[in-house]
Amino acid sequence: MKFNLQVLSLAAALALGASSVAAQSVTIRVANQGDSLSMDPHSLNESLQLSVTGNVYEPLVGRNKDLSLAPMLATAWKQTSPTVWRFELRQGVQFHDGSPFTADDVLFSFKRTQMEGSDMKSYTNDFKEVRKINDHVVEIETKTPFPILPDVVSLVYIMSKKWCEANQAVGPVDRRKGIENAASFRANGTGPWRLRERQPNVRTTFSRNGSYWGKNESNATDIIYTPIGNDATRVAALLSGEVDVMEPVPVQDIERVNSSPNTRAITGPELRTIFLGMDQKRDELLYTNIKGKNPFKDKRVRQAFYQAIDIDGIKKTVMRGASNPSALLVGPGINGFQPDMKRLPYDVEAAKKLMAEAGYASGFEVSMNCPNDRYVNDARICQAVAANLARINVKINLQAETKGTYFPKILRRDTSFYMLGWTPSTYDSHNALNALVACVDDKGAGQFNLGAYCNPKVDELTKKIQAETDKTKRNAMIREAFELHNADVGHIPLHQQSLAWGVSKKVQLVQLADNFMPFKWMSIAK
Repeated sequence: MKFNLQVLSLAAALALGASSVAAQSVTIRVANQGDSLSMDPHSLNESLQLSVTGNVYEPLVGRNKDLSLAPMLATAWKQTSPTVWRFELRQGVQFHDGSPFTADDVLFSFKRTQMEGSDMKSYTNDFKEVRKINDHVVEIETKTPFPILPDVVSLVYIMSKKWCEANQAVGPVDRRKGIENAASFRANGTGPWRLRERQPNVRTTFSRNGSYWGKNESNATDIIYTPIGNDATRVAALLSGEVDVMEPVPVQDIERVNSSPNTRAITGPELRTIFLGMDQKRDELLYTNIKGKNPFKDKRVRQAFYQAIDIDGIKKTVMRGASNPSALLVGPGINGFQPDMKRLPYDVEAAKKLMAEAGYASGFEVSMNCPNDRYVNDARICQAVAANLARINVKINLQAETKGTYFPKILRRDTSFYMLGWTPSTYDSHNALNALVACVDDKGAGQFNLGAYCNPKVDELTKKIQAETDKTKRNAMIREAFELHNADVGHIPLHQQSLAWGVSKKVQLVQLADNFMPFKWMSIAK
């Protein structure tokens, strides 16, 4: 009898404990128009991808709520010489599988970013050597002085060497070739959230990391992330309470979200610049009716395209005022932005004249690649561009598709004319110049210069900008590099889009101008 009473008491205690745990369970449901294409943090250098995986993995140096640098897996860093940075690593940190974080993981991760398939080569392409001083100190030696290196490594996430080796994930997932490995669907980071379940394009669930080394300000025990591509469906899910946070809010629905008693739209400027690129390398374009030539090799054609685009019309009719037309590949808030530099004027007649001078008075056909679920009104912008270019007798064959197929295609450079958006991860113009404008090499320079624009003078300036510590001299060189790029019409800048997040009035969070969404700064009223 005594034994049975003990069993009953134990069962009652377990039931009470279970109900207590259930009562404490707090879930925040997040929706986005797209999904992270992989859980591999080195597989795609895209803001949404890095935002999602950045809740699980961490860099040596991260960001505070005001985007200033913050100690993460490194507690301190300093230059010991013009080309050497020393990082002191945080001690006592564990990966989610319980294994300790050490210098070996840092060396492994930086080496992994330079492997075949990595989309993060441009972050580490100027590293000469990464060396281990001891288990908790590493040094990074660069080929030339690199004063902004801590900013550059802020999106290079650290993986477990032991876990990658055990799971055949030593090399990154190659999104261009559709290759997957264990790191595509599983994760083992040091961050505040653990990956619990991964269903690509359906749902990803994160659970709170109870052994996290730092402070997780969220009161959530779980985060459910759901991609909802359709704008109307995403807005309806927020208004009905099916999701607690979603982005982006379509510009036409901001007022509707704000007028609901239970939701609000949080808006603000974004650091991302949307632009168009053109294949300037091939002797014959892949996707055109022009044979034996590449019209985009002629600056007059590139300039004609630029001047035929009614950017103010796009701002008014497509973006409903929620954009800032740009003359550069960087915008306000990025170090080196030149506020007085102006766009080429919208002038259809001038554009027609340039096309005639280049031998294309009758125009030509060309395919244009655009995502339809990545940037604000991305497909609609491309439709407007196509309508604009029709005025100069250019027929655009628009191929708008989900970013899951769009990015692998354009990153293979399987494109003639494309849209891309870019937020410099360092909040510095050097990042855009190195990744988007530099002549392409096999080390990571120009990794996202998908049209292979190349000007050796700009490259020379980019290397000097990287090493220069005098701000006045540096800014003058940035200006000169952008002036050369603009004179070449290397790309066609469009605008900076505005952020618009839809949020339940029960939720408190931090909106960052780089459009990253750290779950650790997100809480919900119980």
